[in-house]
Amino acid sequence: MFTTARQFPLVLIATCFLAVTVHEGSFRASSDTQPSATWLEEYREPAKRIIGEALSDTFAYRRLAELGDTFGHRLSGSPQLERAIQWAADQMRIDGLESVRLEPVMVPHWVRGHERVTIVRPEPQDLVMLGLGGSIGTPPEGIEAPTIVVNSFDELDALSQEVEGKIVVYNVPFTNYGQTVRYRTTGASRAARHGAVAALVRSVGPTGFRTPHTGNMGYTERDPKIPVAAITAEDAELLQRLQDKNMPAVVNLMMEAQTLPDAESANVIAEIRGRELPDEFVVIGGHIDSWDVGTGSTDDGGGSIATWDALRIIKRLNLRPRRTLRVVLWTNEENGFRGALAYRDRYREALPNHVMMLESDSGVFTPRGFGFTGSDRARTTVTEIASLLQGVGASWIGPNGGGADIGPSVRAANIPAMSLAVDESRYFSIHHTPADTIDKIDPTDLARNVAAIAVMAYVVADMPTRLGK
Repeated sequence: MFTTARQFPLVLIATCFLAVTVHEGSFRASSDTQPSATWLEEYREPAKRIIGEALSDTFAYRRLAELGDTFGHRLSGSPQLERAIQWAADQMRIDGLESVRLEPVMVPHWVRGHERVTIVRPEPQDLVMLGLGGSIGTPPEGIEAPTIVVNSFDELDALSQEVEGKIVVYNVPFTNYGQTVRYRTTGASRAARHGAVAALVRSVGPTGFRTPHTGNMGYTERDPKIPVAAITAEDAELLQRLQDKNMPAVVNLMMEAQTLPDAESANVIAEIRGRELPDEFVVIGGHIDSWDVGTGSTDDGGGSIATWDALRIIKRLNLRPRRTLRVVLWTNEENGFRGALAYRDRYREALPNHVMMLESDSGVFTPRGFGFTGSDRARTTVTEIASLLQGVGASWIGPNGGGADIGPSVRAANIPAMSLAVDESRYFSIHHTPADTIDKIDPTDLARNVAAIAVMAYVVADMPTRLGK
C-alpha cells in the first residue's frame, strides 16, 4: 500500500521522530557499532541537520508531482521535455542555486504515432502493444502475416527455415533486466536476418495486469530493418498457446513510427560553488527525459528531483562545502545517451578534477544505501560516511556504482562512481509503462532518499582530503 500525500503529514511526524531518535542513538553508539573514524565527528551535526530538513515536509514530492502533472511524459525531441527543462532551470534559480545553465545537446527525435496490433485469425481480437523506440513504421495498411513464437535466440536460429515472411514473436519470460533486455534491443535484426517481416517482443518486466513496456531498440547495419513492438506477457502467452495448438495466429501490425531530424535539447546544470577548491567537483544527478507513456515519475523524474533537492537543502542550510557540488539533469538517457556524451566531451579536460559522480536512476523507493565503484581506500571512506545514514536506512555500501549518464565520464577519467540503491522489487513492474506515475512513489521514501544523497554528497565534497587520497 502506498502512502498518499494526504496521509503524509502524520507519517512524516512519526518518521521524523524515529529518524532523529535513531540517529542520536547511533551517533552515541557509533564507536561501538562502526569503524573508528574521528575525522567524521565534525559531520555528525551537519548530517543531522540535512536529514531533519529533508524529512521536515513534502517539498520533493510536491516538486515531483509538479513535474509529472504539468509536463507529462518527456521523450527526447518533444515540446514537453523542452518546457520541463526550462522549468527546472527557472526553479533552480528560485532555489538560490548558482551557475544555473542549459548546455545545448542535439538529441534523436523518434515519434510513435498511431499504432495497433490485431489478431486476424483464428478470430479477430486486439492485443495490447507499444512500439519500441527507434523502430521504423509499417505501410499505412499495416503488415499482415502469420506469427512464429520462439523462446530464445537459439530457437529462432534452429527454426530459421520457417521464419521467412512471418512475424517473429519472442516469448521470453523476464528473469532480470540484463538477461532479458537483449530481445528488445536486438530482436528485430536477429529476426530480419532470417526473413521475418516484423517482430513482437514480450515486455521486459514481470507479468502484471496486461501492461506493455516500451524501450529503445537498435538495428544492425547488415540486416534489413523491420518494425518491432512490445506486447504484454499475457498476449505473448496467448500467441504461444495458439501455436502449441497448431493454429498459429495471423496478426496485423500497424505502426506510424518515424524518426525525424535531430532536435535541440539541453542538460540542466546548477551548482553550489566550493569555498576552497571550487575547481574540484562532486557531481550528482538523474535524467529528466522519459518515455512517451506515463509521466516518468520513477524513471527518472524521482532521481532528478532527489538529486536536485539534495543541493536545494544544502543551500537552504547555508552549508558551503570545500569543493563544488554540481547537479546535472541529463537529457536523452532513454534513447541515445546524447546528454551523457555531451557532458563528457564538454568537460573532458576537467574530468580529472571530478572527485566523485553519483547517479540516481533506479527509482526512489525504500532506500538501502549506495553502490560504489572505486579504490579500496575510497570504499572505506564512503562506508564510514554511510554510517551517518543508519537512521534513514541507507547505510549499506555495495558493489557496482555508476549509471548510464555518468558512465562515459567515469570511464574517461576513472572517476569514483556511486549509484543510489533502493528496494527495486516494484521498479520493473512499472518500468517504461503507462503506469509510471507519481502515485507509485511514497513521499517518505523520496524524502529519505534525498537525505541520503545530500549527506553523502556534502561530506564527500567537504572532506579535508580528496576521496580516495
